[in-house]
Amino acid sequence: MITYIGTEQRGNKLFKLHSQLTKDTIYIGKFELSQLLIHKDANYPWFILVPMLPNISEIHHLLSDEAIQLIKESNLLSEAMSEIFAPDKINIAALGNMVPQLHLHHVARYKNDISWPNPIWGNKPSTKYNKKNLKFRIESLVLAISRKGYNII
Repeated sequence: MITYIGTEQRGNKLFKLHSQLTKDTIYIGKFELSQLLIHKDANYPWFILVPMLPNISEIHHLLSDEAIQLIKESNLLSEAMSEIFAPDKINIAALGNMVPQLHLHHVARYKNDISWPNPIWGNKPSTKYNKKNLKFRIESLVLAISRKGYNII
């Protein structure tokens, strides 16, 4: 278990989700280290992990145990996405050009999706979820993660 969550290691600042992530995503829950979000663009199964640490913009800024935990959470999310979405590829990216807060995109890609083989960013207009599809996508992911022995709080 990680026991670093304290203000002394992060300059007495508390974690706060970046405003752009708040605007573009919906909160699902959290793992030990990271918040789990779903992007509002329904064109792709697109989830984001955000370590709940203030003032972190790069993976190499994490302590070793934090970096290991982030990779564990990313692997778990990727496995669950592979199980329920059966994509041709899962793209994982930590870009940070527009949002400096460290966050990892996990996007299920298909050879027949609207942007393939190009990047998803700025390629096609975003499509909003309807409530039923959003609920189904989130519940499917949470169930797949729970089948692996993990709970999202």
